Amino acid sequence: MSLAPYACDPRRSRGRRHPEAPAPTRNEHQRDRDRIVHSTAFRRLVYKTQVFLNHEGDLFRTRLTHSLEVAQLARSVARSLALNEDLVEAIALAHDLGHTPFGHAGQDALDECMKDHGGFEHNLQSLRVVDELEERYPGFNGLNLTFETREGVLKHCSLSNARRIEGGEPGGVGLRFLERTQPGVEAQLCNLADEIAYNAHDIDDGVRSGLITMDQLGAVDLFRQFHEETLREHPQLQGRRVLYECIRRMLSAQVYDLIAATSAALAVAAPASADEARRAGPLVGFSSAMREQSTTLKTFLFRNLYRHPQVVATTGQARQVVRELFAAYCADPGQMPPDFAAREHRPRSVADYIAGMTDRFAAREHERLTGRRLLA
Repeated sequence: MSLAPYACDPRRSRGRRHPEAPAPTRNEHQRDRDRIVHSTAFRRLVYKTQVFLNHEGDLFRTRLTHSLEVAQLARSVARSLALNEDLVEAIALAHDLGHTPFGHAGQDALDECMKDHGGFEHNLQSLRVVDELEERYPGFNGLNLTFETREGVLKHCSLSNARRIEGGEPGGVGLRFLERTQPGVEAQLCNLADEIAYNAHDIDDGVRSGLITMDQLGAVDLFRQFHEETLREHPQLQGRRVLYECIRRMLSAQVYDLIAATSAALAVAAPASADEARRAGPLVGFSSAMREQSTTLKTFLFRNLYRHPQVVATTGQARQVVRELFAAYCADPGQMPPDFAAREHRPRSVADYIAGMTDRFAAREHERLTGRRLLA
């Protein structure tokens, strides 16, 4: 399939930080995707929390399954919009590589520990993983991904960190945060596919856990309309099939709305190149009606699932694990592997080590260092 003028064409990539000869059978963004899939950080995602901690159930989403769902959604939309599917997949698979164990609770705790040392941002950590922390190649650190993939990985960035990145890489992935422009259309798409995916699967996991109910979801317009529609068309349907069908229809409605609204925005802006699309302002999005419904759903999940007393209690313990690990490694870096212990900037080295942990490894390390088991 030919690419739209505003798509990122791998033949016109801005390239890699370390020049490499092209691959004989793969374009540049296919090569990025393959490097991500074979990375150590990608494999670790299978044991990293999405909402529920890894030990709480085998069927709850992890960072790995979430990333796969984001990639599937984003590729489906990319094909309809004539975007670069390989780039979209690479960004989607890499976007959470820097996430800590224990989800946002771990991230918040690590940011608190690093407040006097530059802070901790998981999007910036994902970039750090692919730029520096992966150790697979003889000639450079990291995965040496293309500019376009790295641009998509760095979804958010503080101005102070953007200035630091720009200082070391003039005109690179930090510049857009200083100029207040957008990433490529593929990166914009992955941002919204991330939101669509986690809203849907958090409903599924929330109901599976028993922390939210179908009756409660009746207060959410975006869900209620498809619940009513499903029961009208399939009055005998029962159990989890009802929930699955509601989520399937909700996902489809959001995807079709996204395609229609984005197509309209692209038609108005008419960017003739990927760089023109970057300067055109946000181009990927929902209609105003769907955006309102999506916001209502996110508010519901925040109040009823993410702030559920059971989730809060568990995440509180997770924060304590991260804080105490950080203190222990700073006090005695010899408890870390030699390559981490030998680095000059001890707090950042400790943060890198903790951020790379899976949930279960972090819990075991905490028990080893403190003699206490906080997480079963």
